Amino acid sequence: MKGKSGELNGFLDRGSSFKGELEFEDTMRIDGKFNGKISSKNELIVGESAHIEGDVHVGRIAISGTVVGRIVAAQRVEIHRNGKVYSDIDTPALIIEEGAIFQGNCVMGDKKAANVTNIAAKA
Repeated sequence: MKGKSGELNGFLDRGSSFKGELEFEDTMRIDGKFNGKISSKNELIVGESAHIEGDVHVGRIAISGTVVGRIVAAQRVEIHRNGKVYSDIDTPALIIEEGAIFQGNCVMGDKKAANVTNIAAKA
């Protein structure tokens, strides 16, 4: 049975932990502990009690918990006031609310800068 687009179709509750690779459609919410790789073209919601370590490749991510690792979001990264992100971020749009913690690097926009670095290195 296929749910409506944007519908919550996965949930890892507080007190639960998971290690490995996670792929999902629509929307996933994590309130527990996750260690590994997460992949989706849609939205990941990181609840206040969540602790994620690893690579996250999603369409959108809303963070109220803790993320350690690397985040690649095709559309948007939101770090809410209770969110803690110790991660490098690659996204076209970044929203950080007052009170949030972000330690890492952020790359936004055109990725052709790497080609400029390669040309400069050859010269």
